[in-house]
Amino acid sequence: MRKRLLSILLSAALMCALLSGCGNGADGNSTGGGGADSAGAEKTAGEQGQNSVVVALDPNSEPEAGFDPAYGWGAGEHVHEPLIQSTLTVTNPDLTIGYDLATDYSVSEDGLTWTVTIRDDVKFTDGEPLTAADVAFTYNTVKESSSVNDFTMMDSAEAADDTTVIFHMNRPFSIWPYTMAVVGIVPEHAYDSATYGSNPIGSGRYILKQWDRGQQVILEANPDYYGDAPQMEQVTILFMEEDAAFLAAQAGQVDVAYTSATYSDQTIDGYSLASYASVDNRGFNLPAVSAGTDEEGRTVGNDFTSDVLVRRAINIGIDRQEMIDNVLNGYGTPAYSICDQLPWYNDASEVEYDPEGAAALLDEAGWVMGDDGIREKDGEKAELNLLYSTGDSVRQALAADFADQLGELGISCTIEGVGWDTAYDRALSEPLLWGWGAHSPMELYNIYHTIEGTGSAEYSPYSNETVDSYMDQALASTDLEESYSLWQQAQWNGTTGVTQDGDIPWVWLVNIDHLYWVRDGLQVAEQKIHPHGHGWSLVNNVDQWSWG
Repeated sequence: MRKRLLSILLSAALMCALLSGCGNGADGNSTGGGGADSAGAEKTAGEQGQNSVVVALDPNSEPEAGFDPAYGWGAGEHVHEPLIQSTLTVTNPDLTIGYDLATDYSVSEDGLTWTVTIRDDVKFTDGEPLTAADVAFTYNTVKESSSVNDFTMMDSAEAADDTTVIFHMNRPFSIWPYTMAVVGIVPEHAYDSATYGSNPIGSGRYILKQWDRGQQVILEANPDYYGDAPQMEQVTILFMEEDAAFLAAQAGQVDVAYTSATYSDQTIDGYSLASYASVDNRGFNLPAVSAGTDEEGRTVGNDFTSDVLVRRAINIGIDRQEMIDNVLNGYGTPAYSICDQLPWYNDASEVEYDPEGAAALLDEAGWVMGDDGIREKDGEKAELNLLYSTGDSVRQALAADFADQLGELGISCTIEGVGWDTAYDRALSEPLLWGWGAHSPMELYNIYHTIEGTGSAEYSPYSNETVDSYMDQALASTDLEESYSLWQQAQWNGTTGVTQDGDIPWVWLVNIDHLYWVRDGLQVAEQKIHPHGHGWSLVNNVDQWSWG
């Protein structure tokens, strides 16, 4: 406890050093944006006549490799708009596709050629024009360099002229516009992979003014931005542990601070708790094949969860609302798939909590309740060891709640915290509590599609040729919106799929609301549904925030 308190105090001290509001001026008072004076009277940035905002984000939000799209900035697990760079497309609030640099795009009948027309009035912040050659250079660089995004579907990009870029694909990929929404465009004439991440030149809404590694990033509005001028002229992002972020809000030194359900019963004078919907889901994989070993000698499969009746029983035997109320303090929604509320979601995924129905399914599967309250079959106990990532208190609490609820069904569970260095292999035979959720249907593909040559999906043993076929057809479609129905049929087509009446190889529990302390008077613009990751998604539209 002493070590944790010391860590909090040190973080708070660092925060004070970063923000001028914590330093005493000549008059002895604290000054600075969004800070508090010596009398404790809070002043919003708006009251100081500054169009600025200070936001505390999780330390994991800091891009290790800097602000280079080739090394994950704007992409990866926590997808967001890159802000410093422009993108060809954007995702609208309803997760359909809109335009940024692009003015139009089309795809060939075979799905192997995408032609994109771009604006002719865009300049990088060094004054040089942005042309299709920069777009092609960016994508070819990202394909060769990125360790974060999968660009195997793209063969190459070429500039046909200054305003036309052509993407040559290795295979049809209907959801390419979602990829175009997260790749920031870099200047060919000023790109050096060794230095660009720290000193990025872009054409986006903001310029990187300052980056103090491990501490803060300061963004300033791009005066030559081709779109609407940002209302927030300066954005300071602090990277802080959750405890320190809470103290920073209490001290009035930040305008927005990320938080979690752990703090949701607290109050902070001058702030309100904002809750934003997410598809940041938590769910367990249920290995869908019998126990054995793979070619690498790893244990694969689980004799208990390999029975589809058991998996269906677990899915309807879980009270998701109870988890939301007791673990998330009410800040969440039930999760039934990996893509709830998104355009490609199939509402056939939704189930009602039905413990009696779950018990009947277990009885049908031959698992009979024993005198000790644990079900048995052929001399074997109904037992599971549930894994969760060490150090994640919310996942630990969800795993414990899940174990308790399965216990009521007669399934004896233990829970175990594990590191990610072993979790992936162990999940091949044991249920692991995962976090997923993205602004792309590719998330469905990555979870459920059979990997060629292996006979199984990647993260948990499962395969269904019909499910694979629908997803393959969805990717081969030349109409993005029409492909949504194919993704939906992959989930359930009336006969088979990954929902309750189908194979149910994963059981989804909750979507976690993203919570932030927001200073009174700050108008945060309408948020898209947030993907997995508690970070930059919030500030996707920080240029539209205002004080009022």
